[in-house]
Amino acid sequence: MMLRSEKKTAKDVYLYDSIGSDKEGNEISLIDVIEYTDEDVVERVTLEEHISRLEEFVEKVLNDREKEIIRMRYGLRGSKEKTQREIAQIYGISRSYVSRIEKKALEKLRKCYETG
Repeated sequence: MMLRSEKKTAKDVYLYDSIGSDKEGNEISLIDVIEYTDEDVVERVTLEEHISRLEEFVEKVLNDREKEIIRMRYGLRGSKEKTQREIAQIYGISRSYVSRIEKKALEKLRKCYETG
């Protein structure tokens, strides 16, 4: 009897304990309602390495205008991504000119990645 009374007052919660039932009468456990994302640590580290390498190439091969346009366009260094139209308004140039600058800058970066 003592074990039963202690079990009722215990504060332990288990992920697979039933916490209720759904509309069809199926039991629902805590694990069913907790959102779990399986984050691949290796993938995350690889992505961070690629971003670091990209930022290194941006500094190395792009002129100042290209750097700023690429950073604004793709949200690098924590900035918010902007459209070509928004960037064009900031610089007082046409959207198509922003597109040409962006394309030229991306081509330079692509060549850096290919050569190492």
